[in-house]
Amino acid sequence: MIDTNQSADTWKKNACILCECNCGIEVKVDDGRLLKIRGDKDHPGSQGYTCEKPLRLDSYQNGPHRLDTPLRRRADGTYEQIDWETALDEIAARLRTVGAEHGGESIFFYGGGGQGNHLGGSYGRSLFHAVGARYTSNALAQEKTGEGFVDTELYGSHTSGDFENAEVSVFVGKNPWQSHGMARARPTLKEIARDPERSMIVIDPRKSETAAMADYHLQVKPGTDAWCLAALDATLVQEDLIASEWLKANAVGVEEVLTLLREIDIADYARRCGVPEETIRDAARRIGRAESVSTYEDLGIQQSPNATVNAYLQKLMWVLTGNFAKPGGMHMHSWMFPIAGTWFPVPPDSTPRFDTVRRTVGLQAMRSGAGVMRWLAAKVSGKSVGSSLMERGARMSLKIFFLSSGAAVAQPIANVLGNPAQEGYTPVTGARIVSGLIPANSIADEILTEHPDRLRAMWIDSSNPLHSLADSGRFRRAMRSLDLTVVVDVALTETAREADYVLPASSQFEKYEASMFTLHFPHNTFQLRNPLMPAKPGTRSEPFIYAGLIDRLGSVDSKLLSELRSAALIGRAAFNLVLFSTMEQRPELAGLLPYILYRTLGSTFAEGEEAKAMIWGMAQLACIANPDAARRAGFTGEGAAQGEQLFDAIVDNPQGVTFTDDRYEDAWKYIRHEDKKIHVYIPELVDEIRLLDKEEPCYTSAAYPFILSAGERRAFTANVIIRNPEWRRRDKEGSLRICPADASALGVASGDVVRLTTETGTATTTVEVSQMMQAGHVSLPNGMGVSYPSESGDEVVGVPLNTLTSVTRRDKFFGNPWHKNVPVRIEPVGTEGGESPAEAV
Repeated sequence: MIDTNQSADTWKKNACILCECNCGIEVKVDDGRLLKIRGDKDHPGSQGYTCEKPLRLDSYQNGPHRLDTPLRRRADGTYEQIDWETALDEIAARLRTVGAEHGGESIFFYGGGGQGNHLGGSYGRSLFHAVGARYTSNALAQEKTGEGFVDTELYGSHTSGDFENAEVSVFVGKNPWQSHGMARARPTLKEIARDPERSMIVIDPRKSETAAMADYHLQVKPGTDAWCLAALDATLVQEDLIASEWLKANAVGVEEVLTLLREIDIADYARRCGVPEETIRDAARRIGRAESVSTYEDLGIQQSPNATVNAYLQKLMWVLTGNFAKPGGMHMHSWMFPIAGTWFPVPPDSTPRFDTVRRTVGLQAMRSGAGVMRWLAAKVSGKSVGSSLMERGARMSLKIFFLSSGAAVAQPIANVLGNPAQEGYTPVTGARIVSGLIPANSIADEILTEHPDRLRAMWIDSSNPLHSLADSGRFRRAMRSLDLTVVVDVALTETAREADYVLPASSQFEKYEASMFTLHFPHNTFQLRNPLMPAKPGTRSEPFIYAGLIDRLGSVDSKLLSELRSAALIGRAAFNLVLFSTMEQRPELAGLLPYILYRTLGSTFAEGEEAKAMIWGMAQLACIANPDAARRAGFTGEGAAQGEQLFDAIVDNPQGVTFTDDRYEDAWKYIRHEDKKIHVYIPELVDEIRLLDKEEPCYTSAAYPFILSAGERRAFTANVIIRNPEWRRRDKEGSLRICPADASALGVASGDVVRLTTETGTATTTVEVSQMMQAGHVSLPNGMGVSYPSESGDEVVGVPLNTLTSVTRRDKFFGNPWHKNVPVRIEPVGTEGGESPAEAV
């Protein structure tokens, strides 16, 4: 429930919202302020660990950046305050108009939650379907889609490494000391580094904090990771370090890949990437002879040349050496609900007697009897005897039929809500869609055109794409050309400043929230975060906003909602049976399920707790998908009762719960291919690797002689939800890191100001001379260049990186921008008449 106790003496459980780890924290609250923050030792995943960043989360929660009233854009570009009823009425009317004139597919949705607010975003899926939308995207579509494609082709879904137990850990374009990405990152890295029996391999052009700890640092030239990875894989093959017998038993399409790798000239590829051949061979031998290997790739290669090829080559390292489904290896894992990709029911160890008959009869009964069930619920609700009989009857029906029919009922619902079936190409540019996401770099091009099928409206939820996507100026022009733009956020972000309407959201600490980054194996965890305090006056939660709009659109018959509400009042078994029978009978309602849950089951919870209804639905789907793993985690109920147990445990344990407990061999069950084998050969990527022979990598020119890595993770940078620059204890302006030799050649020292020029824009910034960087390579941190209100007006500190990046330099397959490979010119700025640091044009 919403905790109104604001005593500074009470520690309250919550989670960090600054990266996908979502480490558990405990907070002392005083008059709306996050007074003290510490790691939560009771959290089943992080176990008390946090880095230093969440200690300053009050800079997100409080400050003049917080909005407290809806805003409507005037014709002159300024904003006026309006009330919530007016805002929702007008937005619903304009959504209806755009849909009527251009079709619902012209309404585009971006975002749906950042690093920690996926519960609110899940309710946004209902608005997406209510208006008939088709296209969506988020930050994953400029980062993870190449890797996601490779995962899907190889075995079907995301994999995670068991770094706590791995003999060899490989980090490619990844600096977990600063960017984390795995549970208890820093303690785990320290344990690896001090164990003489274990090794760490880092592929990174920088000598990062993680690289400095590594046994093998393959310091590639910027943008040449593909040649380094191919040389590593080729060494494994050519020196016969692969798991040949394991591959024969567990993989197909192997010989085509081995033929490719036998042809690679390792010495030549080593030359091209700038890493000594013997260093590459030594690292490959360490991988090939290890009992277990885990790998992790991140933005360093995902936003660089050959991003999709990089993903394929790094995964071949552990596939070819048989490092899957064993301690210290790689694993597919359960999901509370997939944040991307397809919902997948893992085959249980055993099935009920007469399983096929039960499924056939159960599904038919649900389809034919749903209307009668709703009518009966409305009749007996509020009558003790009738309600008791219906609840008991529902429990009996669920016990007989749920195990056999649950997956069949859930699959189409999950497919619609997750949108993974939306593949193909975008209507204007023909950009490739993967996991339902259009490439983020294609959004502006889908708008700035006279094409009849161009996008006409955009809904943006808890995201700041104008700041985070390449070429901010172009995205700004695209927003201004649309018929309607709406932003839901806690602050007047760079994106919000271009919107027609801005709706002020309650903060992540003022409402029920959750993260769907359930990425762990063998023990996967989930946490429902309770509100720490009442919402800021004038703000609303996303579920409230979406429900209010769908009410106005009239997308669901009020009689049906009333009948389902009656079933919920009878009991959760009755509600379960009536709801899923209705979904089976009326499949067109699947996309509206979050809204339906909010307005029906949610109405039976205490005021302010309605959003928990979606967690109930997720708990049911998670147990349907993973009944054996959930049982090993302690949820021993049969059928629907298992999901009820999980939901109750989530609500009762604010520190989070372990919702699945797998065995290492269970990773094989998660493979989506019918033969349960890894499909190693990906033809289009094998063809692309062959082209590496013909390319001599060089990404600079006389005009732009340096390579800028735009978005380096540092000790005091995070995602841009913390806008107050004072949260950073050091390097508040986000200096440009440059190696001593390059600084000397330019005649600059730490603290001096330089001008950066790219093909897209210009900025000025201060210099930090750093041994981390190699010659010709410079970096700027992420999370900078956002506006923040001050007494003298809005203040912008640091370089907004995407004033310097380009939409044209991107991955050929899925459009990932080359943020980590931006050609740039650097010029010293004189002290007289010079520009101020971090001024961007």
